[in-house]
Amino acid sequence: LVHTSPVPVASSLHEYARNGHYDSLLIGRRGVGKVGELLMGSVSADLVRECHDVPIWMIDGDVSSTRFLLATHGCPCSLLAADHLAFILSSNPKAEVYLYHSNAVFKSSPPAPPEAFYNQWGKEWCQRHLDLDNHLYEAHRRILLENNFPEEKIHMIQPHRDLEVGHDLLRQAGKHECGTIVIGRRSRETVKGIWGGVSDRTMQNAQDMAVWMVG
Repeated sequence: LVHTSPVPVASSLHEYARNGHYDSLLIGRRGVGKVGELLMGSVSADLVRECHDVPIWMIDGDVSSTRFLLATHGCPCSLLAADHLAFILSSNPKAEVYLYHSNAVFKSSPPAPPEAFYNQWGKEWCQRHLDLDNHLYEAHRRILLENNFPEEKIHMIQPHRDLEVGHDLLRQAGKHECGTIVIGRRSRETVKGIWGGVSDRTMQNAQDMAVWMVG
């Protein structure tokens, strides 16, 4: 199927994926780096900036591992990432999920209040499973289990100390031989640092790895 559009490539892909109600938008990265992006632009980078309503799967190199590192953090979008991952892996008997929260020095925003989760998950469910004091490990695990993901294939990695979240996620993914990092993204309006958000930095530095961005 060939689709032509007068608008820029990233905007056209975003619009087509959104209107077609696709589960995700899969893109390969050519690896031009930050300097290359400044000189000629990058479709993948533009999509990451633009597309917050369709999950993005960015693939760099040859990814064969069936292990997924699911980044846990205290906001509703993180649980949405867990839900998306469970849905996609529902028919993959080889998949394993590693839950990890980065205790990095330079963190993003603090955890959201419990009420922020009620609209999506319901107050009763949140009161039973929302463990904000434990980085939502149990809440993420519960969502995977409720989507029939095997309990024995869910692993919890204890938080570690690092300078920056994106670097820490890539390090842990490599240590546990995970081929894919799954990250819940905050809204487009969220204020980010000069280098962008966690998903931006993780995507920019990922090599021979996939990064899924949900939200």
